[in-house]
Amino acid sequence: MYLVIIAAGGFGYLTGSARIVAGDPVATAHNILTSEPLWRLGFATLLVMLVCDVGVAVVFYRLFEPVSRSLALLGFAFRLVQTAILGVVMLARFAPLLLLRDTGPAVGIGTDQRQALAYLSLQLFERGFNVALVFFGFDCLAIGWLIFRSTFLPRALGIALIAAGACYLINSFADFLFPALALPFYFLVPSYAAELVLCLWLIVMGLNAEHWRVRAGLVPAKSMTGNSTSTSM
Repeated sequence: MYLVIIAAGGFGYLTGSARIVAGDPVATAHNILTSEPLWRLGFATLLVMLVCDVGVAVVFYRLFEPVSRSLALLGFAFRLVQTAILGVVMLARFAPLLLLRDTGPAVGIGTDQRQALAYLSLQLFERGFNVALVFFGFDCLAIGWLIFRSTFLPRALGIALIAAGACYLINSFADFLFPALALPFYFLVPSYAAELVLCLWLIVMGLNAEHWRVRAGLVPAKSMTGNSTSTSM
């Protein structure tokens, strides 16, 4: 599910952002209408991402509950709030199709006005996306700290995820407080890389199952052996 989130989220977001021409509602409207099937596919893949986000929230809560139940629950809540916000702002991502198509409910509004409203809707989607990333940034901080304390996953993964959360928070608050700053896209590349590494580690390497069982209280600590077993999540 985590890998689907990364792939679907990247595809769905980029298929939309690649068709937005900054400051040009007319060109943006043209790009959307000439690639409507791809625009709809991108919307659908973002919905798949949100569904998987709920699943990952549950898995991560179960995985890190033995480390700290309260912090795992906090991370769970942050991720669900992020998903709920994105579910709402997704309507703004779909709105341009309703505004721009001649058979849509905005057919009585002038073309220029419809194009301007469609562009405004996409700007609202971007701002809403950044609002959601605030909650996701705090989720990364919580999960990163849990990984750092866990003993059943490498501490380096926790440090990387904490750094990712900090980048998400800086990016969002910079957009809200200092819009002229316009942080470049590559500012978030370390965040995406940290998530991808964590995802691939869980799939390929798994976790130290014996250490997890000890933290979960399933086996006494004294029964641990030198040969730790690993299992993929």
